[in-house]
Parts: sequence; structure tokens; C-alpha cells
Amino acid sequence: MEVFLEAKRTRQVRPGANLQQTAYWGRLKKQQGRGARAFDIRLGEYGAADSEPTQEKRYLRGTGASDMLVVLREIGPGTRMAYVPFGPELLPDEIQRGTWLEQISQQLAPHLPEDCIFIRYDLPWQSPWVNEPSRYTEDHQWLGAPKTRVQEMRMNFDTAHWNLRKAPTDLLPPDTVLVDVAADRDRILKRMKPKTRYNIRLSARKGVRVRDAGIDGLPAWYDLYRRTAWRHGMNLNDMDYFTSAFKVENQGCQSPASVHLLLAEAGGHPLAGIILAISGSRATYLYGASAAEQKNLMGSYAVQWEAISRAHKAGCRKYDLFGVSPNPDPDHPMYGLFRFKTGFGGRMLHRQGCWDYPLDEDRYAVFRASEMAGPAFAAG
Repeated sequence: MEVFLEAKRTRQVRPGANLQQTAYWGRLKKQQGRGARAFDIRLGEYGAADSEPTQEKRYLRGTGASDMLVVLREIGPGTRMAYVPFGPELLPDEIQRGTWLEQISQQLAPHLPEDCIFIRYDLPWQSPWVNEPSRYTEDHQWLGAPKTRVQEMRMNFDTAHWNLRKAPTDLLPPDTVLVDVAADRDRILKRMKPKTRYNIRLSARKGVRVRDAGIDGLPAWYDLYRRTAWRHGMNLNDMDYFTSAFKVENQGCQSPASVHLLLAEAGGHPLAGIILAISGSRATYLYGASAAEQKNLMGSYAVQWEAISRAHKAGCRKYDLFGVSPNPDPDHPMYGLFRFKTGFGGRMLHRQGCWDYPLDEDRYAVFRASEMAGPAFAAG
């Protein structure tokens, strides 16, 4: 199979399964001061379909073509990486994933600036280890992928250069919950766990209301976010980071997105809020925050139900709850999110995470060592 990459404008990126592979995301990253580039991927010999086919990507079947958004991220003085967030979406051959990434990397390298020392793919594909019975406990809980050495052996099998490395850090959450929002609202509710369904109805009985506050509501939401980040020891983005998400100009691009700030309130006081993005057939929960007080009003449940309802009304097929622990392990820092988000009746998706293709071995080794020693940096 031959791979051909052709550069194009980021506004020409077509709709796909993931918000991070849209023209909207490319424009957002440029607005936040990062470079973004887009490419058509064409195959000389076309294989199977995407790992998760969508209505927007049906053109792939007939033409053997896809596209890919690449974000250039500064990682040090005079040093950048080429970051592919939740891409490439096309996976022609489930078995030879490494060979496919190697060919794309070799085609992509000449298009990148000289200070780019490696390519990082935040892969959207479901982990191949999901199909291995040995990766589950006796009560059918996912154990995750095996040790890095084993993963790299499988990924590099049949590659020419054995050059793909499992990254020390997954920038976007590899484990998530996808809720089917194509069904009618009653059926969506019935799929939820009884406690989640009860809490949604309880919030309505207690007078919680959810509104689309828009960019004007960001100060109130940011105060919730700041306090939530402090409670949980999270990295804190500044206000401008979130403001930029609402100021992206969608005009003239092939894969726009609408962004909503949903605030759950009672008596005029904000209880919880999320930033929701809708693009094509998918809605994505990007950021959330909640007050430590008045938890009994169930504001977090109210705001998620409003997001699901809006996604359904917009004609979406899936709602991505964007990040949970891989299994119900009480010791995992995201265990609370697992309990909360799995209550909405979705299915777990275990993505393959981040993989690197070094272009400058020496400088990549230095960066990798520093990344393993220090805290992860923000995704996007």
C-alpha cells in the first residue's frame, strides 16, 4: 500500500469523528498561537474502513482518501513537535498499524519545519489489546495495555525502521465514554443507571435550571473552574484560553463547530457548568467545573442531561464524555469520573494513546527524558 500526502488549507479539513480533527480545531490552535497544517491522505491501494465509521467519512470508502490536521507545538527554545490530535482517523489495515504510521511519518517529515524533532500521534483507534482475553480480570474489567516494551514490539512488527515509540504521556484522554444520542430521549434515559436517572429528575424537582450562558457567562464559570482545579490539584488554564474557543470564526470552513457554555443554576447561583462543542455527528464535553457546595441539588447531572439533549436535537449520533479511568479502580485519580460518567449509559472506548516517531534521535531522547521526569503539559 502506497501513501501520498498533499498539503492543503486547514479550512478544507472535512468533518470526522473527532472535534480535534476539524477545521475549527485548526483555527482554534492558530488563535492560541500554535501553528496548524492540514494534509490529504490518499492510498494507492485502499483497504478496510475507519476504526469508527461515520456518516461524514463515507467518502473514504469510494476514494481511499482521508485528511489529517497537524498542530505544531513549541516544547523548548527553538524546538517543536508535530502533534496529531486524535488522528489520523483512517485505519486501512487493523493489523499493520505501525507500517501505516511509518509511511505517513515518512511522507509528513518533508513538510515540517527544521526545528521539529518528532511527530506525536494521539491515536483515536481502539487499542488492539481490547480483543485480548488476557487483558481482562475474572469479572471482565479491562486491565489496560501491557508493558511499553510489549506494545512497541507489536506496533513495530513489519515496519522498516522499528522507529515508533510509546510516548510517556497521553495528552488527550485515551479512555472515554461514548453515549449514543441518536435514539429518542426516553430510550437514552432508560439506558442510564437508575441512580443517574433519579438524580437528573431530582435536580429538576429541586428547581435547578440550565442555560446556555455563552461567552458572557465565562467569568462565572471560570470561578467554578478555578475552585475545582484547586480542589483536585489540576493544571489551571487562564481565561483567555477558554475565551478563544468561543471566538473562532467558522465562516468558510468545511468542518465548523458550535461551542456552548452550559451553566446549571439554582436561585441565581451557579452549581456546575461545562463547555460543550458540537461538530458534525458528534458532541464533545471539553471542560467542566462544579461548586463544592449544594451537591444535593445535583447540578452536575442536570448540566450533562442538557448537553445530551442538545446533542440529540442537533442530530448528533454520539456524545463523548471525554476522559475516565480505564476501569473502576478506586485508587485511580479519575475513578470518580468513571463512576459519574458511566452512569449515563454509554460504552467504554479504550484508545491507543500517544505514539512518537522521532525525526532527530538525539534531541528526541533529551526531550523524552525530561518529559518522563516532569509533569505532563496541557493537551490541545
